[in-house]
Amino acid sequence: MALDAAGGGFIARNKLWTEAQAEAAARVMALVEEHELRTIRVAVADPQGKIRGKTLTPRAFRGAMADGLDFTTAQFNFDSAEGIAYNPFTSGGSLAMEEMEGFPDVTLVPDPATFRILPWVPKTGWILGDMHFPDGAPVPFDARHKLKDAVAALEKTGHSYVAGLEIEFTVCRVLDPMMAPEHMGSLGLAPEPPKVEPLFRGFAYQSEAHLDVADELLGVLADHCEALGLPLRTMENEMGPGQLEFTFDVTGALEAADNLTLFRSMAKQVCARMGLHATFMTQPGLPAFFASGWHLHQSLSKDGRNVFATPEGSGALLSPTALNFVGGLLEHAVEASVFTTPTVNGYKRRKPNSLAPDRATWGYDNRAAMIRVQGGPGLSSTHVENRIGEPAANPYLYLASQILSGLDGLERQLDPGPMEHAPYEAVHRPELPKDLYAAVEALDGSAFFRGHFGDTFVDWLVGMKRSELARFEAAEPAWRDAPEAVTAWEHREYFTRY
Repeated sequence: MALDAAGGGFIARNKLWTEAQAEAAARVMALVEEHELRTIRVAVADPQGKIRGKTLTPRAFRGAMADGLDFTTAQFNFDSAEGIAYNPFTSGGSLAMEEMEGFPDVTLVPDPATFRILPWVPKTGWILGDMHFPDGAPVPFDARHKLKDAVAALEKTGHSYVAGLEIEFTVCRVLDPMMAPEHMGSLGLAPEPPKVEPLFRGFAYQSEAHLDVADELLGVLADHCEALGLPLRTMENEMGPGQLEFTFDVTGALEAADNLTLFRSMAKQVCARMGLHATFMTQPGLPAFFASGWHLHQSLSKDGRNVFATPEGSGALLSPTALNFVGGLLEHAVEASVFTTPTVNGYKRRKPNSLAPDRATWGYDNRAAMIRVQGGPGLSSTHVENRIGEPAANPYLYLASQILSGLDGLERQLDPGPMEHAPYEAVHRPELPKDLYAAVEALDGSAFFRGHFGDTFVDWLVGMKRSELARFEAAEPAWRDAPEAVTAWEHREYFTRY
């Protein structure tokens, strides 16, 4: 089943693939034929970072690899529980963009570099793509485009972004799936979450006994990561009941975001097939469950060399380039909160003495700081870890916000100031937003992110989050009386969806 690269389809006509992608497309079609695949899932990451897609036959897939795939824009009108944030059937209901009126179709263009054969589904392929308008222009709300733009801006300076992933999540055994019709919810009301029990007992940080209890699952997930080419490094028992942490080796920015998108989806699907439930919700609304985070390890390289590292004997922990990059991360941490922590629930982590930051701080190997420096003179692995993120974050927007913030630090040679030895006591440092309301206001007023992402994108995302917040406020009007408590709305909204 050879791909006719000279067929003059939508992709070739609009020059939407590089030469390398076109060559990879031919290899993809050869794999479809060689492995006798019966279906291929063509997917896209939605605004919440979850996967939406269609399942194609090989014949239809061949057409999609030339002309793309018709795909609805509805996902850009829905908030986190399919609540209609923007009504495209009303005047101005889609941010006054004619291209978005009436739930129109756009074209999903597969990226051949993302193709995989799924190891848990017989004879099934998978590929991720980007959304384009009929004239070939990128759909401005597609987060994968935003990350590619940020990478391109950084690469103009001669630097490449390097990311390592460390993500925590919770796995439970399902006792009652809650599948009766009255549990299904509706548009804007998430389904009733399943009744569960933790996979193992907490609290016991890095317990080998807990890893043994989870051995069957861990073995399956490790095998699938290997088959998918996901660069898994370690699997650990984190602090709370049923809480796990997976770490992944360093890659480029786009590959890292694609990998995390696929991993989260894979973990949830595989767990469901085993009678388990995996959630990337930060703080489940269950007694004694512990909050999870997503720590993003990052550095820059130039000509294959880590430019954050310093020579042995220099006495400097970080290079001047790294210091400026950290300065940018600190400078824009407050206004980036919607990107790093996009849910109501994610802010339950942000409190003193919680292993999560509450201020824009940095320190050496200090888990209370937002930016934790790891490495030192003579170590080529020197990098910084941002501990601010939640596991439900859209990976494309999280990484893009880091790249743009760090790039601003490079361009303006921002000084991060002295490191903090007691970050929770650093009252001179900016306090991070304590809830999604404050984070949305910070992003709405951000000239920096409006300048990079555009007013159309920022206005749209702010509107999406305000729709989510309006549903939260309607369901939980007294939440401010106990702001640290996980509400019933949060558990229903996020436990299953993320």
